[in-house]
Amino acid sequence: MFLEMVTRNWWMFLVRGVLAILFGVVAWVWPDLTVTVLVILFGAYALVDGVFAIIAAIVAGGEGRWLPLLLAGVAGIGIGVITFLWPDVTALALMYLIAAWAIVLVVLQIVAAIQLRSVLENEWALGLAGLASVIFGAIVAIFPGDGAIALIWVIGIFAILFGVLLIALAFRLRRLGEALAR
Repeated sequence: MFLEMVTRNWWMFLVRGVLAILFGVVAWVWPDLTVTVLVILFGAYALVDGVFAIIAAIVAGGEGRWLPLLLAGVAGIGIGVITFLWPDVTALALMYLIAAWAIVLVVLQIVAAIQLRSVLENEWALGLAGLASVIFGAIVAIFPGDGAIALIWVIGIFAILFGVLLIALAFRLRRLGEALAR
């Protein structure tokens, strides 16, 4: 049941990946964005990603495998709301907020990857997305005061890498769904 739901709704991972890449490209194209605009962009990304993760969890249904996706979605929405409630947050506070989000995301992504391995052989894309989150969170936490431009570039790299890995997972799920349908 879980495998059928995930493979049928592979496009949700694709949408999340495309949105992450678009966010990352915008962060690189306009590195001189003000902190306020960065806060708005990040808040919007976290909210949208959270909503899609919750939708994926709802569509996945029972069997207990939806919980990591649901928690990732709630975390994304929570961070997005916090970001919008305090738009004047300093770059330092924003960096710690983003680092915390990335670290929470990695734990949930790794749990989801482990669960997905039980139904999808040789699953690596979601696990690598989790590893990318760990690296990103560590860099942001270790170097919080290196400036807004560095923050934008790090966020952009993370978003693009995360998006590419989610797109890879989406297409693997689509192929698996097609194979199961035959």
